[in-house]
Amino acid sequence: MGGQGIDASGFMRSACTRFRTMAAAGLLALAAMLFVSVATLAAELPALTGRVVDNAGIINDAAEAALAQKLADFEKKGSDQIVVATIPSLEGEEIEPYANRLFRFWKLGQAGENNGVLLLVAKNDRKMRIEVGYGLEGTLTDLHTKLIIENDMVPAFRAGDFSGGISKAVDDMVMVLQGNPEELEARGKRNPADNSTPMDPIVTIFLILWATMFFGGLAMAFLPPMFGTKLSPGVYKWLGMTFRYGRGPSGSSGGSGWTSGSSNSGWSSGSSSSGWSSGSSSSGGGFSGGGGSSGGGGSSGSW
Repeated sequence: MGGQGIDASGFMRSACTRFRTMAAAGLLALAAMLFVSVATLAAELPALTGRVVDNAGIINDAAEAALAQKLADFEKKGSDQIVVATIPSLEGEEIEPYANRLFRFWKLGQAGENNGVLLLVAKNDRKMRIEVGYGLEGTLTDLHTKLIIENDMVPAFRAGDFSGGISKAVDDMVMVLQGNPEELEARGKRNPADNSTPMDPIVTIFLILWATMFFGGLAMAFLPPMFGTKLSPGVYKWLGMTFRYGRGPSGSSGGSGWTSGSSNSGWSSGSSSSGWSSGSSSSGGGFSGGGGSSGGGGSSGSW
């Protein structure tokens, strides 16, 4: 009978170890699939060929020529750089990360000033975004960009006037950047904008996964001693599994197995900012940005 008890205990320890190993492997596999899905959703970035890059073909020729000249004249006066881009589709990617990637890829604005602005329209997704460089976030604020989208672009786009909506949005951005935001702010008082921004679904999934791993590790570390049956010093039985703390072949506790299996180092290497900087290479073409960057300031909308 004693031998059977030892065998049963050994079986439970072995089963517990296998369970922890399989759970850790499952979490790592899920993390890998999540990273692959993020990479897969990253749409291809177009080349920067001018101050207006109308790859979706929604701006008429006359308006495009006028926009390009207006933006060139504005840049000569104060060095702030505005670029308009339209694309057919985001190919499943959210517009916020796409716009930020495109801004960094094109390096809009001056390197030391980060004074670039990107107006992006995704035709098939019916979405638009104004991405603002670090150096202009205090001037062309989130409120201003939201008002420009809601008051200029959305009504015109719904009426089918893409050229007019984009041209008016550019006029208002130039007005604000030249130090005259009063008219735009007056519109905001008449029509308060909703500045709430929905959380990116990729970020939501990551937070859920991280919380599961983190609180799961805490549960394995603290719950068995609190609610389980103590078999011997440092050994507890809970929910049909045996947990050992402080001693064992590896010299680590039962809860530490979860910690090592769900280490954040894998996420750091997979989602480091170096991935973004590597995409910021020279985009070619006869026109280029000045080396500026963006941290996600601006607003998005849809029509």
